[in-house]
Amino acid sequence: MAKTVPTRAIPASAIEHWSHETDVVVVGFGGAGACAAIEAADAGAQVMLIELASASGGSTALSSAELYLGGNGGTAVQQACGYSDSSDNMKAYLKAVSGANGDAAKIDHYVDNSVGHFNWLVSQGVEFKHSEYKERAIMALTDDCLLFTGSEKAHPFKDIADPVPRGHNLYVEGDNGGPLLMKILTEQVHSREAVTVHYDSRVLCLIENQGEVVGVMARLGMEEVAVRANKGVVLCAGGFCMNEDMVKHYAPFYAEGLSPLGNPGDTGTGIQMGQSVGAAVVNMQECFVTLPFYPPSSLTYGLFVNDKGQRFINEDAYHGRVGQASIAQQRGAANSVYLIVDVDAYADYEKLSYLGAPIAATGETVEELEQELSMQPGALAATLSLYNEAAERGEDPAFHKSAQWLRPLKLPLVALNCSIGFGAYLPFFTLGGLDTLPTGEVLTPGRDAIAGLYAAGRTAAGIPRTAAGYASGMSVGDATFTGREAGRSAAMRCA
Repeated sequence: MAKTVPTRAIPASAIEHWSHETDVVVVGFGGAGACAAIEAADAGAQVMLIELASASGGSTALSSAELYLGGNGGTAVQQACGYSDSSDNMKAYLKAVSGANGDAAKIDHYVDNSVGHFNWLVSQGVEFKHSEYKERAIMALTDDCLLFTGSEKAHPFKDIADPVPRGHNLYVEGDNGGPLLMKILTEQVHSREAVTVHYDSRVLCLIENQGEVVGVMARLGMEEVAVRANKGVVLCAGGFCMNEDMVKHYAPFYAEGLSPLGNPGDTGTGIQMGQSVGAAVVNMQECFVTLPFYPPSSLTYGLFVNDKGQRFINEDAYHGRVGQASIAQQRGAANSVYLIVDVDAYADYEKLSYLGAPIAATGETVEELEQELSMQPGALAATLSLYNEAAERGEDPAFHKSAQWLRPLKLPLVALNCSIGFGAYLPFFTLGGLDTLPTGEVLTPGRDAIAGLYAAGRTAAGIPRTAAGYASGMSVGDATFTGREAGRSAAMRCA
């Protein structure tokens, strides 16, 4: 038999002996894989869950595990906090931030079932406090649940959809949501007799029979074996941010100077396995990237400028949207990006920030700051003068920053160097993957379903499609939801 590699499927005719037989094989035990296994088992299937690490977790365990949920009048938490969130409103927001990259059918399906997904998570033992965290933050470091996690209150989206908070943090203090969520889901997986889990194991490639996926070749322990899947294989193997060659090939815009954010298994093998049987990939050029400049929220009063002294974004936007815009500046005509703040805005930066951007310059005058930043004389001065004059009136005609974050910047000034390669934290992960139906079936380029093959989480291209439209909670919300959909679809398939 030829060497087993994820890029080449093995024909079933080459299999001399099937060492294991089950209904559904789930590849990967992160949030998507856990939910796929639970749902498939609850639909009556026998499930084999194969994980390359020594424990469950995936990238979900590394996250804050915020979940972006709403619509249908609102989750129990949204309603308790006084918010009514219509499905039309949530769909309008998600379609606006996704732009041309969005999958309208997936957005509609996700929103229509979002509150149901919230209730399902609660039924599995996930707790949410009925409270709101009202600060501008990347995550709630208290045990509060609900907060704004995207650009809902920022231009242009606040004029397209009514701003409603949809980020749901688990009932836990600090940045501990990911480990807690995976602990709960792992306990649920192991409580089901229909699920057999293999850790320290690896799926090597798919096995196909005349266009139908019928199993996998896997290394279980030290042995390479064939596993028959009578109903289907669900690929939940993560994205490809840890595969430098794939990033350079598919997403070269993000290939230089950024830090991959994921687990060691995010090497794209699940995507490659899908491609080996004719699956289409979509959105592969897009990644999430962030410039986590808040907290402290006071930095939102500052101005992002390029090395020409020009603004390029409304600073009250989500940190991922700002990160995408800053990278675009540096991949274009500009070479550097700075955050200009006054002393009041600088505030607790050194105590609270995740950003890690060093001070590039300080100035008792704007002219001194320009000189230290090697900017053309008068360029930054003109930008600050126009901004301050408008801010005095409570306006920002250039970029429409919300009045809440408008005030003139006062001397002296500080410039934080947010440029690539100068110390600021600029992580990324991939947003492209296998093309799938909302219910998890993997599609060919002609959008025909490949029999017996399903995908979820970052192995598929789901709800989040662009950093410019991202909101915290989209990935974990999408992974857990699409995992359930794919697992159920596989279990219900008539092979």
